[in-house]
Amino acid sequence: MATFFIHNFGCRATQADASAIRQSLISRGYSAVTSEANVDLIVLNTCTVTAAADSEARETVRRMHRANPRACIVMTGCYAQRAPEELAALEGVSLVVGNSHQSDIANLIHSSGDFIPVAHLQPSSTGRAAIHRDEIGPEQLVFVSSPEESLVERTRPILKIQDGCNHRCSYCVIPTVRGASRSLAPDRVIFEVRRLVRAGAREVVLSGIDLGSYGRTLASKVSLQALITRILEETRLERLRISSIEPMDVTSELIELVASDDRIAPHLHMPLQSGSDRILRSMHRWYRAAHYARRVELIRERLANAAIGADVITGFPGETEEDHGVTMRFLENLPLSYLHVFSFSRRPGTEAAALPSSAAIAPLVIQHRARELRALAARKMKAFRSSQQETRIRVLTLGRAGENWTEAMSGNYLKVRLAGRWPRNLWFEAEFDGSGAPLTALPLSAQPSSITCANARFPLCVMETK
Repeated sequence: MATFFIHNFGCRATQADASAIRQSLISRGYSAVTSEANVDLIVLNTCTVTAAADSEARETVRRMHRANPRACIVMTGCYAQRAPEELAALEGVSLVVGNSHQSDIANLIHSSGDFIPVAHLQPSSTGRAAIHRDEIGPEQLVFVSSPEESLVERTRPILKIQDGCNHRCSYCVIPTVRGASRSLAPDRVIFEVRRLVRAGAREVVLSGIDLGSYGRTLASKVSLQALITRILEETRLERLRISSIEPMDVTSELIELVASDDRIAPHLHMPLQSGSDRILRSMHRWYRAAHYARRVELIRERLANAAIGADVITGFPGETEEDHGVTMRFLENLPLSYLHVFSFSRRPGTEAAALPSSAAIAPLVIQHRARELRALAARKMKAFRSSQQETRIRVLTLGRAGENWTEAMSGNYLKVRLAGRWPRNLWFEAEFDGSGAPLTALPLSAQPSSITCANARFPLCVMETK
C-alpha cells in the first residue's frame, strides 16, 4: 500500500484544505503516515502570505528530497497557485497543483488501474514538474467529505465554510491566490457539523479566509450569525469556536449571540494591522483605530473573560516612528489577550509592492519594531492570565501529553496542563490560579469528582491547583 505524508504551512484555512486532501487520498487507498521518512508521497500545502513563508516551503522541499530522494513530492496551496513555475523548478518536485485544482489531487496522481500511482509519478530531477493551475472560479471551494470513521483527525476539527476574499488590502496577495469570496451552503454546513459530532468531535472551529463575509454571495443570502444560530439549534455540538473575523463584522448582534450561549467559545480574533489611521488608509483597510477600539470595548462589556486577539503588521512602507509609536500606545491601552506580530513582506502583484523604494523601511528598523511589539504581546498575555486568577474554566484535552500531564484548552483560549495522562477530547473543569507562569507549565493535579457542570450535557472532573 502506498503511503503519504502531508506537511502543512499557514492558516486554519490551509489546515482545512490539508484535511480535505488527506481524506481524498485515503479514499483512493493511500495510507497516511505521521513521518516523512521512507514515505512514497509527500504533499506540501504551502502558504504565501510572506516571503519567509515562501522561503520555508522551498527549504522544506530541499530538506525532504535530500532525506528521501525516492519520494514523489507534490506542491499545492497558495504559493503553488501564485508562482507554480518557481516550485516546479525545484529538484524533487513532481507535481505542482494550485488551489484551483486541490480537489483533484487524488485523481491527478491516481492511475487508471490499481490505486498506486507512484510508479507514474517519478521524482523530478529535471526541473520540469507537471503544473495544474488555473484562475479560481467563483464556485470553487475546496471541500471534500469523508467517511465518518476517518473524519475527526484532530481534537478540534476545522470546518472551512468560506473561501476567498473580495477586499483589496494593499499588502495582501490572498485574493489573487484564493479568488473571490464564496461560501458553503448553510444546509451543507449543518450536515458536516452533524457528521463531525457523530464522529466524536466536541469542538468545531469555523474557518474562512474572510469569515465575516459568509453567505453574502449565496443566492439566498444568509449571515454568519444566522448560520451559528442554526448550528446551535440543529446540532448537538458541544462547543463552537469562531476563527479570525474582520473587526467591522464583529457586530453587537454577534457579540450578544456569543455571550448568550456557553456552547460558543468566548474567543474573538480581529485583525488590526496598525493603530495608525494614516497607515490603515495606505493599507486600504476600511476602518479606523477608533472603530476597532469600540469593537473591543463592546466585547469586554458583554464578555469580561473572553480572549481577544489581534494581528499587527510592522514595517509597512512609509511607516514612521510616530506611526509605530501610535500603534504601540493604541495596543497598550486596549484590553487584548494576545497579539500575532508580522513583519511587512513585499508580495508580488500587490499595490504595496509597487510603492517607491524610498518608502521601504530598513530591515533592522522592522526587526526592532517587531521586537517591541512582541514584548508588548508578552505583557498582554501575562495580564490576561493574571485577570483569570481563581476562575474555573472548562477545558478540552488535546493530543499533546507528557509523562504525568495532558495539555488542554479552555473556551477562552487558555492552554493548561492537567496532571495525569488522559485521552484527548475529554472535558474537565479546572481552577486556574493566574500565577503568571506559562500556561503550558501551570502545575495542576486531578481528582475525579461527581461534581458536574451546571449544564448537564458536559460531565466534568474537577481540577484543583496545587
